[in-house]
Amino acid sequence: MNDVTIGRDDRLDPRLNWTALSQTERDAAYDNNAAVKNSAALIAERNEASANLRASRKSFLDVPYDDRERTKVDLYPAADKAAPCLVFLHGGYWQRNSREVFAMLVEGVAAHGWSVAIPGYSLAPDASLTQIVAEISQSLDWLAQHGAAYGISGPVVLAGWSAGAQLVAMALDHPRVAAGLAISGVYDLAPIRDTGLNNALKLTDEEVARLSPLHLPVVQKRLYIAYGSAELPALVFDSIRLHESRMAAGAPGKLFPIEGADHFSILAELRRPDGALVDIARKLVD
Repeated sequence: MNDVTIGRDDRLDPRLNWTALSQTERDAAYDNNAAVKNSAALIAERNEASANLRASRKSFLDVPYDDRERTKVDLYPAADKAAPCLVFLHGGYWQRNSREVFAMLVEGVAAHGWSVAIPGYSLAPDASLTQIVAEISQSLDWLAQHGAAYGISGPVVLAGWSAGAQLVAMALDHPRVAAGLAISGVYDLAPIRDTGLNNALKLTDEEVARLSPLHLPVVQKRLYIAYGSAELPALVFDSIRLHESRMAAGAPGKLFPIEGADHFSILAELRRPDGALVDIARKLVD
């Protein structure tokens, strides 16, 4: 792990030859489930572990922060109200998964005395990406107003994985957020519109321009960007380019390639108390 831009072979990025790719090749460039051969087993284990944690750990579950079906948050307060809080945003290309199946991530930072909050959000096609981004801000507004009543009043580190990492980058400027941790993210939406993922998202030109962190003004808050060295090239290069863009603008942050990790195994580094991403998150409040 380091905070120095690593060497890369840009020829590996499929988007450099994007117009020549078939639809199948474009879809494969972002298909994490197919790229990780044991993804189904990893997902099943994650879901089971999360169900067990939700059933056993002291928490406030399914607390509404707005009136839509998925706009609820699960809160896992620490013993110390002033402890840092990891707010985790789940992935799933803005159209899959839910907050419940990522509860196992509480184990990592909670072992170090942190609180954890996991907001849900509406999914495409029932919601546009514009609405989803707005809901994340709503959840942070709610936490700022009501978190102390649930035992959470410390600094917030906003973390997210995959699509959740894009949401982190979009919400980094929220006043409740002290710093961010973006894991295995997609930061340029233009290629996504050319894949099957857009069948549900239906991204507009305006959304691609306004919701792609790589093409937006840099937020001058600390953002640590992590990715697995075994991830799909499109995600690797998005992570490196976002870091480079931020460094060029003088924004604080570091880049952390996690050696050997793929899109799913990287979450173990946020789940284990001694995981690399737990250590990285803790450094954000040093």
